[in-house]
Amino acid sequence: MQEGLDGTPKGFDLLRQGPETAILIALITPRQDERKTNEYLDELEFLAETAGAQTVRRFTQRLDAPLSATYVGKGKLQEIRSYIEAEEEAEREIDMAIFDDELSAKQLRNIEEELKIKILDRTSLILDIFAMRAQTASAKTQVELAQHKYMLPRLQRMWTHLERQGGGGGKGGVGLRGPGETQLEMDRRIILQRISLLKQRLQDIDQQKVTQRSNRTGMVRVALVGYTNVGKSTLMNLLSKSEVFAENKLFATLDTTVRKVVVDNLPFLLTDTVGFIRKLPTMLVDSFKSTLDEVREADLLAHVVDISHPDFESQISVVEQTLKELGCADKPSMMVFNKVDAYTWTPQAANDLSPATRENIPLSQLKQTWMARLNDNCVFVSAKERTNIEELKQMLYARVRELHVQKYPYNDFLYQHYEEDNP
Repeated sequence: MQEGLDGTPKGFDLLRQGPETAILIALITPRQDERKTNEYLDELEFLAETAGAQTVRRFTQRLDAPLSATYVGKGKLQEIRSYIEAEEEAEREIDMAIFDDELSAKQLRNIEEELKIKILDRTSLILDIFAMRAQTASAKTQVELAQHKYMLPRLQRMWTHLERQGGGGGKGGVGLRGPGETQLEMDRRIILQRISLLKQRLQDIDQQKVTQRSNRTGMVRVALVGYTNVGKSTLMNLLSKSEVFAENKLFATLDTTVRKVVVDNLPFLLTDTVGFIRKLPTMLVDSFKSTLDEVREADLLAHVVDISHPDFESQISVVEQTLKELGCADKPSMMVFNKVDAYTWTPQAANDLSPATRENIPLSQLKQTWMARLNDNCVFVSAKERTNIEELKQMLYARVRELHVQKYPYNDFLYQHYEEDNP
């Protein structure tokens, strides 16, 4: 990996050489029951698929907390190793093991020594997907900064030549005399320098974006926010009549897209933002500050939810928590429940006394639960089938008009006269 420290870090394009096979590993803990763990593993498998890997088996273990040395117990680790060896004997090679939590350098090193295959954690997998998706200079810079922040505390695990000296003592070459510095120290210094350079580059990009945002005066800003893969980009295309890239994969959108939308002669700016996810790496939130500033500076948040997802309420909580961390929890918002066409349910048996859940009640009944308290602040649509899109437009019109009057009273005076002259 040494060549990777010249500014293009290696080790994060692990899933780019064609389909590879992966096993997934997660824990069942007092704070994360078996059902929740399986849901997280479903998402981890989707992440692996997005990165280009095929999942062949899952492993779980019940523990109070991850073990500091090996994450799972030694017995479970040996069970996984036995499975890998059996697959190798059957000429079905296992390429990697992916863990559902972020691993420390110590855990990574110990697990690699035991399993003898490539080890990824949830964070490195998400970083790899971000690197694949990044298209603009801004996104690429943000991803590279996050990669270096992830790499820095794990340098010791990445190198096998740590004690090799960069300079000899006494009789070294010109400029290399002295005690020298270990390869680890040299690599750490190179990465710290690169991080400093990337931060400066992002400051320059951020300043350019601040200038761009300052030029968007006179119009209300609406930001589409939500969990990854809930259909924000598809809605963006419908509302703005644009061609924003949309795909049924996680993190299809990394770069913020801003379009002018006009509903009943009322213009506003609509922003498509990067999707959130559980356990979103902190370094990604930090690196994507300039992108997330579009959310911070929005006047209205349209929270898009995939109502067909079995765990959509948990996804809502993740998004709300992330918005709180961004300081946006108190912004005006509305709920857009998308993918009603994909909503499915199984009728309860007559003698089934289990409580009503997302899986066993029809959408009509679900709307009468906590969603009923949202009153006219939510709408149920299908971007794919274009169901209730006009209702969504009218809701946006009402909310934007209300904010427009508050923010630009003079413009609203002109708009009223325009309406009178153009009935």
